[in-house]
Amino acid sequence: MSRMLDYPPLSLRISVTDRCQLRCVYCTPRAAGTARRSARLTFDEILRFVRAVQGRLALRKVHLTGGEPLCRPRIADLVRSLAGEGIGELALTTNGQRLTKLAPTLKRAGLRRVNVSLDSLDPQVFYTLTGGGRLADTLAGLDAALECGLGPVKLNTVVLRGYNDSEVVSLARYGLERGCHVRFLELMPIGCIRRRFARLFVSSAEVQSRLQRAFRFEPLPRAPSASSQDFRVRGDRDLEGTLGFISPESAPFCAGCTRLRLTSTGQLIACLARGTGLRVAGLLRSNAPEAMERLQEIVGALLARKQARASFGAAQPMLAVGG
Repeated sequence: MSRMLDYPPLSLRISVTDRCQLRCVYCTPRAAGTARRSARLTFDEILRFVRAVQGRLALRKVHLTGGEPLCRPRIADLVRSLAGEGIGELALTTNGQRLTKLAPTLKRAGLRRVNVSLDSLDPQVFYTLTGGGRLADTLAGLDAALECGLGPVKLNTVVLRGYNDSEVVSLARYGLERGCHVRFLELMPIGCIRRRFARLFVSSAEVQSRLQRAFRFEPLPRAPSASSQDFRVRGDRDLEGTLGFISPESAPFCAGCTRLRLTSTGQLIACLARGTGLRVAGLLRSNAPEAMERLQEIVGALLARKQARASFGAAQPMLAVGG
């Protein structure tokens, strides 16, 4: 029997597909292809991985990502199976375009909450940033998630200079008025955005400075493994709630990181900034009795090698690494 690893509770981010109906400028190259269907992990293989991890680690969270996870057929079946494993927190990140229809089904299947990407409240800016997305569809999806109790909903905004940096106050107000936790993310120099990164980057400090003109900030305690520095904020007309800042470039949070990422094609990644990892698809598809023990050893080795990054080095687009 494998011994339990002495490691803080782990958070798994599992990409269920590299497909997405949008082409966000910081995520997906215009000519991006997708993996063959046969290369994509099945739901049974994903469950096998989760069970292997649970066999040696305390697993506090599973977060489903993509691509766009709601593009994966029968995604609620996977949610139902994962919920049956007794995972403490089961969440999903989505662009919201298909959430209106699927939110109630996902809730019934056992999903606890969703993160919704919302980079603009201007329909034309939203269309430009997402490569063709309809703002109305994402806002309707957000409302559907709130209505069926998939909360607290976290709104994620990647701030880009010249695109949406002038909207941070209005985005904060929009989310807080609906009881969402609003989080502003620094752009990361990964994949297709690397050449334009310096021109588009806006630091969390600059975003916070803009927001402080409209809100009073009170810092909240931060868990060692948290990626977001959160604040309790208060504005006019008794508006209050939680704003957060995820600052991988200006204030890396490597020290307490307890995340592993499994891509849709079975690559296990310990650090999003590096974007490289180890292939485990073969082990997940193997019937050999030692396959699961070998997989557990790989997980342990990746965790043991976690360290502060020097700089971002991932050349793969975010779409492929399941950020």
